[in-house]
Amino acid sequence: MTILPDSAHHGDPATIRGALDNALAEVRNAAYDVRPVIGSEERGTGRRVPVVVPHDHATSLGTVHYASAADTDDAIEAAATAARDWSRRSPEERAAPFLRAATLLESGPWRERLVAATMMELSKTVAEAEGDAAAETVDFFRANVANAAEMAAVQPFSPPGVINHVDYRPLEGFVLAVTPFNFTSMNNLAFGPALLGNTVVWKPAESASLVSYLSQQLLREAGLPDGVVNLVPGDGADIGAAALAHRDLAAVHFTGSTPTLRHIWRTVGKNVDRYRNYPRVVGETGGKDFVVAHPSADLDALAVACVRGAYGYQGQKCAAASRLYAPRSVWPALRERLVDLTRDVVVGDPTRPGVDLGAVISARQHAKHAAALAQARDEDLVVVGGTTDDSVGWFVDPTLLEVADPFSRFMTEELFAPVLTAYVYDDADRDGTLRLVDRTSEYGLTGAVFAGDESALARADDVLRYTAGNYYVNDKPTGAVVGQQPFGGARASGTNDKAGTVWNLIRFASPRSVKRNRAPDRDRPFGRGWPGGSSAR
Repeated sequence: MTILPDSAHHGDPATIRGALDNALAEVRNAAYDVRPVIGSEERGTGRRVPVVVPHDHATSLGTVHYASAADTDDAIEAAATAARDWSRRSPEERAAPFLRAATLLESGPWRERLVAATMMELSKTVAEAEGDAAAETVDFFRANVANAAEMAAVQPFSPPGVINHVDYRPLEGFVLAVTPFNFTSMNNLAFGPALLGNTVVWKPAESASLVSYLSQQLLREAGLPDGVVNLVPGDGADIGAAALAHRDLAAVHFTGSTPTLRHIWRTVGKNVDRYRNYPRVVGETGGKDFVVAHPSADLDALAVACVRGAYGYQGQKCAAASRLYAPRSVWPALRERLVDLTRDVVVGDPTRPGVDLGAVISARQHAKHAAALAQARDEDLVVVGGTTDDSVGWFVDPTLLEVADPFSRFMTEELFAPVLTAYVYDDADRDGTLRLVDRTSEYGLTGAVFAGDESALARADDVLRYTAGNYYVNDKPTGAVVGQQPFGGARASGTNDKAGTVWNLIRFASPRSVKRNRAPDRDRPFGRGWPGGSSAR
């Protein structure tokens, strides 16, 4: 799938860097006033919170106004008003603003602005931000349009005299979209359902309020009508309580933590008698993603994959590699490679050239990671790294741990930090180790197996079939590309509805079967004799 034109990737490096530096300066100096966007109104509220830069937490990019439960109710009403027109527009009319937004993001001020905001607010390097805010966002816009057309083309058989048709209606009610901080492109959770004619109440992660606001402004400039997507930044408890209790809740599109998704399920179940329809819950949550190495693995490729997969974007990816199973025969050589590569990683301000990792997203997350690594040091588990520093930004060093207990918390709990934990197994116990991988974690998101031995790969594929919704052979367990590796997992990792695919979009459509009879019966109402083609339905 085409992501960006050649000019976007291969222009003069000095010109590209100059445009990005200008955009970074714009974002730093804009003093944004981020407000809830409800219908056509950008609403000030009584609660204002600074937009903080994680790698320089003394710096603010402006303020965000937190929405209240009352604001959420108004957003639901605005969504209902907009639905009267939006839900009846043709697929081509609905696709137009999303395709225009994709064009605006390919090159020019919007691309640079959204990439710069992602670098600043989310503490991403230019490579991470380009791949996320520009490339993957464009891919989602275009893939959704293509997938919607593919879905609409699935139609039933029509025998002579009958025209059968499936009308892919939007859901009856509003979609609550809850998006995470770690990917600007996951604003797709709000935009994908809207493409199908749904109207949306969008609650972004608190620490991604600015990039969410800018993403919506992009869509408004591209022609998305007011009220189709209503932005309500703020506390999840306030906004969720109002939205999840509303009788017109049609669906929840969620990416975030496993405890939060479970809370949403419980709340929907408790309120099931009050809803107009049974709400659909589509969710993607966490992971404790594995890399299993076989003695025949290419150690250089394995080491690079582990470092990239575990430390990229500070480990703040649900797909990040966090547990490594290494055979004892190759562990000394693999360990040496991992230590050398880890020591080469540069941590700092990600807007500066040469920096590999930025800061973790918040003081709360930093404190959690600092406590976990203090425990690791106390237990003498640290191979390399293991330190933190919050004096300027919320920095966590990339860290390799080695445990003797395969059920250590460092092998079972999602940390969301640049921490890779290795467990060394006896070469003779390869089959037992595969079964251990399967039962160690409650999650089922991503995993990877490295081996040159085809029989070993076949055995791993069989034993590990349900351990990951995205399974990689001789590659890191991160980096799924829209249109290539449909992303999502099951078990405690979510509903595995694969964002960016027709399988995801169908969850936000309510099919209606329409039969048009061109030769109606005019004979007896009930035939006598051998049964014909009618059924009890």
